[in-house]
Amino acid sequence: MSEQTEQNQRGVVIVGAGMAGVQTAVALREQGFTGPVTLLGAEPHQPYDRPPLSKAVLLGKAEDSAFDVDFEGLDIRLRLGTEVTGLRAADHELDTEAGPVPYGILVLATGAQPLTLPGTEGVPGVHLLRTLDDAARLRPVLAASPRTVVVGAGWIGAEFATAAREAGCEVTVVEAADRVLAGALPAEATEPMARWYEEAGAGLITGAKVAGVEEGRVLLADGRVLPAGAVVVGIGARPATGWLAGTGVERGADGSVTADAYLRTSLPDVYAVGDCASFPSGRYGTRLLVHHWDNALQGPRTVAANILAGQPDRVYDPVPYFWSEQFGRFVQYAGHHGGADTLILRGDPAGASWSVCWLRDGVLVAVLAVGRPRDLAQGRKLIEAAVPLDPSKVADPATPLKSATA
Repeated sequence: MSEQTEQNQRGVVIVGAGMAGVQTAVALREQGFTGPVTLLGAEPHQPYDRPPLSKAVLLGKAEDSAFDVDFEGLDIRLRLGTEVTGLRAADHELDTEAGPVPYGILVLATGAQPLTLPGTEGVPGVHLLRTLDDAARLRPVLAASPRTVVVGAGWIGAEFATAAREAGCEVTVVEAADRVLAGALPAEATEPMARWYEEAGAGLITGAKVAGVEEGRVLLADGRVLPAGAVVVGIGARPATGWLAGTGVERGADGSVTADAYLRTSLPDVYAVGDCASFPSGRYGTRLLVHHWDNALQGPRTVAANILAGQPDRVYDPVPYFWSEQFGRFVQYAGHHGGADTLILRGDPAGASWSVCWLRDGVLVAVLAVGRPRDLAQGRKLIEAAVPLDPSKVADPATPLKSATA
């Protein structure tokens, strides 16, 4: 019996019906896996895409964002509303409220869960935005155009503030750090973005900690009180892996499953992919945890290939990529700027389009593009190729990045 035939006879169970889980199931079928595939989702809804939640779904321009996947036609068994509570590796079984689920091969794709603001549980008018139900609860609230306070000036905070302004709400964004996107990008890249809030008519308060939230108002540590008909918390997310405690699955300090270069976990026959898993990047010489859509799209193809191969042989080492639509701007980022030794600005940050490039030893390692999609597309290829660039050419916004080689 060939290794592939043997693998096809072993059932694959995927925990998590978000982008990473769905794409793993689809990739298995596309790559020729003929064995049983079961997709377990904690939510009762048909599997759906998350990015539209902060845009079209939230503003009532779409009812949902269900994936256009024919699960029945692909012979993928969906078990929705099924929360997994435990893993017993020795028995190759998962524990769920509906009883044990055996697996031949297991893929962990549980995603991330939003951080909550301490002391806000049960306070009326406080919202998170992570699930379809969250968006459904927020949609009528926004339609009523209340005075809204957003806690957190990260990607999700900016996107929600954009939607709230479009809905006609008066919006104030409160950020504990001294600038927007402090945890994601250096000050040189984020300084111009602070002006976007003012241009959009949204208030921005940085360097301000929230001391408490009461119905109808937000209390800041410096004594200020912000009236709030609605409060939306967007202060980050952590891998949804708490249920793996004590199972033998190795996790990092950030809670992420510690996957290897093939996206295998510390347990035999168990893989991890998407927001819940970190992986070692040979390209960047560090372990990466990427909470973005493209990672949940690309990783599953590697997992599927390695499952079918029997003996994993495909390394996962992508150039991370994400985008954000905020305040009328299309922001894209590719790469990883940690460890870069040179930052180069392309264009005027006060204008409608500009980019930031990060180099290490003369080689492009990351690019941030605001309204310059060609910089992003060309930069991504240059990062993959690791060719040396001429910094003076990179700094000239009229020179295509692909022509900036040394």
